[in-house]
Amino acid sequence: MPLSYDPEFVKAAGGTLSAFAAAPKPTVHEIEPRQKAMAAFCAAIFEALPESPDVEQTVHKFQSYDGQTITIHRFSIKNPASTAPGPAILHAHGGGMVLFDVDLFTRPLSYQVQRTGVQVFSVNYRLATEKPHPTPVEDCYAGLKWLYEHADEFAVDRNRIATMGESAGGNLAAALALMARDRGLSPPLAKQILIYPMLDDRTTVPNPALEPLALWSTEDNVTGWTALLGQDVGTDKVSPYAAPARAQSVEGLPPTYVDVGELDIRRDEGIAYAARIAAANISLDFHVYPGVPHGFEVYGSSAEVSQRAFANRFKAITTL
Repeated sequence: MPLSYDPEFVKAAGGTLSAFAAAPKPTVHEIEPRQKAMAAFCAAIFEALPESPDVEQTVHKFQSYDGQTITIHRFSIKNPASTAPGPAILHAHGGGMVLFDVDLFTRPLSYQVQRTGVQVFSVNYRLATEKPHPTPVEDCYAGLKWLYEHADEFAVDRNRIATMGESAGGNLAAALALMARDRGLSPPLAKQILIYPMLDDRTTVPNPALEPLALWSTEDNVTGWTALLGQDVGTDKVSPYAAPARAQSVEGLPPTYVDVGELDIRRDEGIAYAARIAAANISLDFHVYPGVPHGFEVYGSSAEVSQRAFANRFKAITTL
């Protein structure tokens, strides 16, 4: 049988899918039209999410590897039941390396904190359109080091810090785990949580069975990778800190959570990375969700499959 959308997902995301299908499609390497269209599209969806009255957002500044001042956004419970040090997430947002900023993700990150009680620190890293590799990942690594340095100030247990991100943010979260291992970050990361991560710059050939259903297309993917890597895309010059699938070894990485939709063009790279984690005997929590594309829980948050994904992700967070 051919691949198809989950019926409940279609019911939950029907209007969004129709709007997406009717929207003009930018050509490969067109970035500005993608930025405008997707920012407006996602802002409208996120605005419909429930408010999180118990969560507050504060913005802090730190210096990145090149001396540039970067902001990091903290999402935390306003009046926590305990002030004892607890777990925390160093988060990187999605957007194919060329889209969005932390402000767009205020509602979903606040909702996550409301549901889990675990505070999030999201790095407002510079996009590849402004500064290509290594800047996005180095911005995030500098944010991770800042969090370690300020852990006591924010009641963070340094032994219970995880990296987390969706899509391009999943790339950065995975790259940070590799960097933390290779640079001897101490104490080591407690977990990496990778949501339909962007891992392999060699995903550039359309899969005819997936492409009509994927929502994030191969042309979108090529556009993001080219902005990040320029002419090095697909060559042996690509660093594993840019494309974590290129890592020679995953030994020494922390316990890992990975999920991906069956209809996502990044499905196979997510499966392959998870398989490498398992083969290295690293604790793995892995999910492939049938009948859903990239960003499925954004487009159809009320669908049963999306609610199941939220529950699994929140469990990964609360078991830090």
